[in-house]
Amino acid sequence: MSTERAALGSLSPGVEIRGPRVTGEELILTRDAVDFVAALARRFAPKVGVLLARREARQAAIDAGELPDFLPETRTIRESDWHVAAIPADLRDRRVEITGPTERKMVINALNSGANVFMADFEDSLSPSWANVVSGQLNLKDAVARAIEFVAPDGRHYRLNDRTAVLFVRPRGWHLVEKHWTVDGEPVAGAFVDFGLFLFHNHAELARRGTGPYFYLPKLESHLEARLWNEVFAFAEERLGIKHGTIKCTVLIETILAAFEMHEILYELKDYIVGLNCGRWDYIFSFIKKFSRRADFVLPDRHLVTMTTHFLRSYSLLLIQTCHRRGAFAMGGMAAQIPIKNDPAANDAALAKVRADKEREAGDGHDGTWVAHPGLVPLAREVFDRLMPGPNQLTALKADIVVTAKDLLSVPAGVITEAGLRNNVSVAIRYLASWLGGNGCVPIYNLMEDAATAEISRAQVWQWVRHRRALADGREVSLPLVATILGEELARIRSEVGDAAFESGHYRRAAELFSQLTAGERFESFLTLTAYREID
Repeated sequence: MSTERAALGSLSPGVEIRGPRVTGEELILTRDAVDFVAALARRFAPKVGVLLARREARQAAIDAGELPDFLPETRTIRESDWHVAAIPADLRDRRVEITGPTERKMVINALNSGANVFMADFEDSLSPSWANVVSGQLNLKDAVARAIEFVAPDGRHYRLNDRTAVLFVRPRGWHLVEKHWTVDGEPVAGAFVDFGLFLFHNHAELARRGTGPYFYLPKLESHLEARLWNEVFAFAEERLGIKHGTIKCTVLIETILAAFEMHEILYELKDYIVGLNCGRWDYIFSFIKKFSRRADFVLPDRHLVTMTTHFLRSYSLLLIQTCHRRGAFAMGGMAAQIPIKNDPAANDAALAKVRADKEREAGDGHDGTWVAHPGLVPLAREVFDRLMPGPNQLTALKADIVVTAKDLLSVPAGVITEAGLRNNVSVAIRYLASWLGGNGCVPIYNLMEDAATAEISRAQVWQWVRHRRALADGREVSLPLVATILGEELARIRSEVGDAAFESGHYRRAAELFSQLTAGERFESFLTLTAYREID
């Protein structure tokens, strides 16, 4: 145990925390809370390892030519009648949800935004430095107790309104570890840190306030991964003396493999789950990643891959049908546009895209949607109030919808342009530089980018280079061409931010990591795994 940890008191044998000190950490890293997380790690870490190995094996099979399909061994689950457990009263109307990292000001603004739900994110919109992880837990603990306040440098004072959004927490995915915390010499899964600390510190206060510990579960690739979460929830409730089924979750269907197992995921979590969500950006990334070595699965420019393309619309409709048949909510996804303050015409165009996206979701039967900015809450609410007058659309069973494996695997047509390539390079560099600097949620070119959209950007470049795709003007997407564009984009960034900000802004290192990921013979499964080595 490092001397920096001494102020926390002694830790249990086999437990070590090596992160730098964080103000207020003694309120979060208590002996009992740390022991609870350690118990989760000791009980379930071997199963996480098995599931991650299964992912690798499945990827190898796809690389060898196997395509995913609905599982024959779980046909009876898909065809039999069953429903998820009853949904708590405070979750029956989720028409507008806002998401964002666990930064203190963001937490206050999101809870005050007028949205029905705020998803506090330890995953794609958070750069997981140790300071961000620990301070995020402290911010949420204060928010649950309604003791959270923030004073900005300009003197503005932020505090919670009397009425706030219902809080959800998204822990990290199974693939991410917390390198600053080991149990018996092995890093703890980030999911256990994020879930365990929040549940331990807040379940009693949440119950006292008439709500509960609610979670969004990211990046599941199979019902077996959902089964593990079911076991974690049951173990946690028993250990903490919480009534079975108190924990509730929504699962993000944001991998192509999970789209084939939605019934099974609901079934495995049926005591706890209240819905599925169309995590569109990670879903697109997953589509690229899983079929990265197949020349017949190359996607066109990112802006052409919209929710109206056949494979994405099919996935969205199948999610609605599946959820409503099982009594669960079908949540829509995130439109990336944000308000543009200094250009009225561009702002009107951006809002029109958001409105069309939300009208599609509400019209199709979704029970709610996501926004990335408080300024979009009124727009999304107006659409759902108009098209969904009740609290949800669970009675819209969509029994006539038929979605096949072919529909889910349909590759959209479209061109690859220099503008699309250049945009991917620029977004990846700008986002990764921000992430290395501690910020995982970044407005770039009037879109709110997080790790998922940065993943799309770098994955498309790898895919286009690997399969020697031609631009619309006939040039081949090659490593030399990418290097030229990368140099030009770095120069452009320098001219925009200035020399001092450029030199201190992690742009060079971001470019190096991007080049490494693009040139690699092996497609790296997550850029955050590579970049995590760079942060404290």
